[in-house]
Amino acid sequence: MPFLTLHNKLRCCYTLQGTGDPIVFIHPTGMGTVTFHYQQELAEHFSILTYDMRGNGFSQADNERISISLLARDLKQLLDELGISSAVICGYSNGGAIAQEFVLHYPEMAKGLILVGGFSEVCTEWLQAEFLAGIYLTGFGGLPLLARGISGAHAPERNYRVQLENSILRADPYILYQMYRTTFHYHSTDRLDQISCPLLLIYGEKDTYIHSYEYLFRKYIPFAKTVYISDAKHQIPTKFPYELNSIIKQFTKTLT
Repeated sequence: MPFLTLHNKLRCCYTLQGTGDPIVFIHPTGMGTVTFHYQQELAEHFSILTYDMRGNGFSQADNERISISLLARDLKQLLDELGISSAVICGYSNGGAIAQEFVLHYPEMAKGLILVGGFSEVCTEWLQAEFLAGIYLTGFGGLPLLARGISGAHAPERNYRVQLENSILRADPYILYQMYRTTFHYHSTDRLDQISCPLLLIYGEKDTYIHSYEYLFRKYIPFAKTVYISDAKHQIPTKFPYELNSIIKQFTKTLT
């Protein structure tokens, strides 16, 4: 995969395929570009950009303290280097925090916002428990266990599970620890009314502990659209790629 050196001198690993309107996919903590393996088929219709966030996958990290605004700024620099002036921003799971922050800080660069299993804050018990588990495992030598758990939950077949597990194991555990902590405390709810671009929320029908977040979004963004995918839990990009890609394709074409 190619690399770009960002303004902060960090080497960032990315993939850019296809032509047409750009869609940027932002992965959850640790998972890297391989998260969106099945979304590459969208390159038949759009320019698809995926990348490893700093300290994840093959991308470098430095000693700068991780924050959601820092990660959003990294994405802005990547788009600038690639000459992409605006794009549809798609964040999966806690990658949605970076997506929201990017749209809030750089609204002129966002044609639309897609959140897959997204939330504007961590305020429910089950989600809090997941983040606390991530904080503990990355902080106390449990990255191999975390990698097995995440890859096992996401991968529909063995070869992909190995790719995903290896991607997580390449990450810097301390960076992941910081990412889990800063996302655990992230809160955009009181700024949601500042999001002006079209918003699409995508949830799994069986991802019930995330469903309540839809109401927070719709409270502050009445124009938001919501789609539930039947029989799906949280792992939509890998377990229900056909349905997800079809929804993204339809939504993005309405923005052109």
